Amino acid sequence: MLINYKNVNIYQQQENKVLENVCFQVEEGEFVYIIGRVGSGKSSLLKTLYCDLDVDEAEEANVLGYDLLTIRRKEIPALRKQLGVVFQNFLLLNDRSVYRNLYFVLRATGWKDKKQIDERINEVLALIGLQDKIAKMPHELSGGEQQRIAIARAILNHPKLIIADEPTGNLDKETADNIMQLLHSIAETGTAVIMSTHNIGLLNKYPGRAYQCQDGQIGEVTIRKAE
Repeated sequence: MLINYKNVNIYQQQENKVLENVCFQVEEGEFVYIIGRVGSGKSSLLKTLYCDLDVDEAEEANVLGYDLLTIRRKEIPALRKQLGVVFQNFLLLNDRSVYRNLYFVLRATGWKDKKQIDERINEVLALIGLQDKIAKMPHELSGGEQQRIAIARAILNHPKLIIADEPTGNLDKETADNIMQLLHSIAETGTAVIMSTHNIGLLNKYPGRAYQCQDGQIGEVTIRKAE
């Protein structure tokens, strides 16, 4: 099991309880949605998974074999290396080319051999269909292309888990469909994907388990696939 949360309480700024008694699990290769309105706690929940927000109260809080209640600061980089994060606003380095954006991540996570780095960059760009954009700057790419590069960045280190926070939130319907197809294809390779969204229409079209954040609680819900 990649994620196992049991009765986790999530706070913002240590005083404001956002979610209470959170229970959910994610297995290898699963596609799991976290749904809910803006401000319902979706992003806060996802931030706890990569230790951007601390977990202080829980019966159990395990992510990729790490106990979030006892994890040490020096262990967090090793946890984060096993997962990839995709943000709504891409967060690419605007002063660097596509190649340099990806190169930076690999160097920062311990890759040293230039040939291996170049091979891995070419592999992920081929996977997302943007090999011809390797020398482009972020401002020369469309929103959908920037999000694809953000996904490429997230999968560079062969993660066991992808965390995608509203990855289609700033995209038009056609581009959002392309991103969803890409994320589902990644899940089919065995990498689990956990994605937050307030767009229920995506769940109707692209199947997956779903948990809903509402009124400080989270629970698994059933979404019928559109005919």
